[in-house]
Amino acid sequence: MSDLEQLLDRAAITDVVNRYATGLDRRDWPLLRSIFADEIDMEYTSVGIKAGRYSADRWVRSSEVLFAGFGPTQHTLTNHAIEVRGDAAHCVMYMRAEHFIEQDAPAENRWTIGGYYTVDLARSANGWRIHAMGLHVTWQTGNRELSNLAIERGRAKLGIKPRR
Repeated sequence: MSDLEQLLDRAAITDVVNRYATGLDRRDWPLLRSIFADEIDMEYTSVGIKAGRYSADRWVRSSEVLFAGFGPTQHTLTNHAIEVRGDAAHCVMYMRAEHFIEQDAPAENRWTIGGYYTVDLARSANGWRIHAMGLHVTWQTGNRELSNLAIERGRAKLGIKPRR
């Protein structure tokens, strides 16, 4: 692989993983869906989500429910370390995510997490797609319960019956 091909792959992979943050923060669900293979292995146990294989459509819909209940959010991704091996790639990047609830908010209306993502991608006819992703929270501040409140609010906002 030439140096130019490696640089182009690295740029394309960086764009894909950055679209993850953009999709969430702008609530752009088609954009978020576009970065994933149809089936994805997700490991988000550090924020209480069961690790496993999910359909990308289901994962994106769950993200929509959660983020419909938040106010503004901002996901920042830095220090992308990318390894390309033919049609497979692995990326590790630092992350910091700010989550707010503003309307009828509890006294502590902010939850911030930091850590890193691990992402495995495969080259497809449509470019690089994520087929496995892990969120590894190494620190957090603020109100961790905001995510539960956001899910409740998101379900109500989207007309989804509460879980029993």
